[in-house]
Amino acid sequence: MKKIVLISLVAASFLVGADIKFNEANSNITRVSPLSDKNSVLSYYDSIAQAKLSVVNISTTKTVNNAGIEQMFNDPFFNEFFGFNFAKPKEKEKTTSLGSGVIISNDGYIVTNNHVIEDSDQIVVTLANGGKEFKAKLIGSDPKTDLAVVKIEANGLNAITFADSSKLLDADVVFAIGNPFGVGESITQGIISGLNKDNIGLNQYENFIQTDASINPGNSGGALVDSRGYLVGINSAILSKSGGNNGIGFAIPSNMVKDIAKKLITDGKIERGF
Repeated sequence: MKKIVLISLVAASFLVGADIKFNEANSNITRVSPLSDKNSVLSYYDSIAQAKLSVVNISTTKTVNNAGIEQMFNDPFFNEFFGFNFAKPKEKEKTTSLGSGVIISNDGYIVTNNHVIEDSDQIVVTLANGGKEFKAKLIGSDPKTDLAVVKIEANGLNAITFADSSKLLDADVVFAIGNPFGVGESITQGIISGLNKDNIGLNQYENFIQTDASINPGNSGGALVDSRGYLVGINSAILSKSGGNNGIGFAIPSNMVKDIAKKLITDGKIERGF
């Protein structure tokens, strides 16, 4: 039986009335064929190098309640059955998880997955250029789309440019940028395998981009960009029996990301009529 595995192992502060403008790409797209010159090398370095500067590492710390497990270890039947004492877990302990995020404004707003930062006691953002660390505050989250916005106190950041995800076509080349398994920033290449994917059973509001670009634990909240280095989606989940990449990854389209992020920045939450 297939199962969906979320790819991250995993007092809000609200700003009201902010006029938020994101970098947006020209919606007119010209598609070209690969190079035919034998002395040329097909490379996306320039485009992707710029996009990499907009992708950050997110480390979270949260408190896990082990009260139920501790009660099991204290059960006389449990101890009598096994005949020896186990090291009992602490009732509460701190756990750390890693994910990714994307800078969407020069003054420190960052979008990521809700499941990356959910229930966190502390959120730390590490920038790509120089590895400077910042404590981040949660601006708002929307579990129904698995999106969240955090903010760091910084200026002059490299904000990603949003592509129009409605212009995507099957077989368009894309790149997933993130921090898989905590090994550091990595890039994988693939194509758009499908569009408008729903009934995945992950979020209440689903309209996923499917890609075969390799997505692994730690990539959650990272960028899916086109060959120009423009954001087409936020990496969110993989379809897997083992938890590893099977070539079926899902990203939240950039148009949805942009709309939800704006509302979270201005209102701190998403209000729906149902």
